[in-house]
Amino acid sequence: MKTKDFDFYLPEELIAQDPLEDRSSSRLLVLNKETGEIQHKIFHDITNYLRKGDCLVINNTKVIPARLIGEKEGTGAKIELLLLKRKENDIWETLVKPGKKARVGTRVIFGGGLLVGEIIDVIDEGNRLIQFSYQGIFEEILDQLGQMPLPPYITHQLQDKNRYQTVYAKYEGSAAAPTAGLHFTKELLKQIEAMGVVIANVTLHVGLGTFRPVKVDDVQNHHMHSEFYQIEEAEAKKINEAKKAGNRVICVGTTSCRTIESAADENGYVKACSGNTEIFIYPGYQFKVLDALITNFHLPESTLLMLVSALAGKEHIMHAYEVAVKERYRFFSFGDAMFINTND
Repeated sequence: MKTKDFDFYLPEELIAQDPLEDRSSSRLLVLNKETGEIQHKIFHDITNYLRKGDCLVINNTKVIPARLIGEKEGTGAKIELLLLKRKENDIWETLVKPGKKARVGTRVIFGGGLLVGEIIDVIDEGNRLIQFSYQGIFEEILDQLGQMPLPPYITHQLQDKNRYQTVYAKYEGSAAAPTAGLHFTKELLKQIEAMGVVIANVTLHVGLGTFRPVKVDDVQNHHMHSEFYQIEEAEAKKINEAKKAGNRVICVGTTSCRTIESAADENGYVKACSGNTEIFIYPGYQFKVLDALITNFHLPESTLLMLVSALAGKEHIMHAYEVAVKERYRFFSFGDAMFINTND
């Protein structure tokens, strides 16, 4: 299976640069994964496709303002950091630009000295381990100095940081938003619950690998990045009870999907657990828990496009993307949504 098989033509003007004023007014392409049939709706119409007993799985991770702009001590040269993962206490794994100025021992000053970082090691893929020092509470300083780590295809900063958070974001730790969830409002979620749909919360802290292209020709040779996930006992029970009753498990976003598939045994039973997952889902994968998926439109040749192709078939997905381009859907993080539905 070749990476280039997942390429498609996307006009640059279809890459959404800003979120819509009303989260739930995005367009919704509904794709039947068995037949390939397509319907064009508005996102709040999702209620027409959900039914009592379904379990809707959401990822309650919260994006941290992980992008920091500082100055190299001594020279004043500009250095940009992206916080990827907290390793221990005040040591973080980071992506540093420009890398050639970021040797071990380099100190970077942020906010006139409110925060100081020292590079203590160079690790996999050129990432740096940085030890931070500061007075006060790290999260408060980060909120003051940091910017939202928007994807590289978004060309300007947001006026309102909260527009790159889901309305149910709870646990801080992501370097990117689980963007399928951005379409939900609190009111829409209440409406869905009132219908008798069970909402299960899981946590997966989204890493930078979400934006990394697949660089190998053969899909099977790609190695996924590691991301931390957690499922509480009560939430696992909701998912398992839905499956046992013959109801559907519908994930909001590929991160929720990867979480429950990582935590499931071969019989589709989801365990309450936490850990790191490197699960890579591509065509040929047999889903253990997931029945349907709410997702955004993904980058060409990306692992996320491969995941949705595993669920609905590459032919159905690539045709749906072709239709979405023709119908001028908005793509990527702030774009429109797709519901990959079942016949059931």
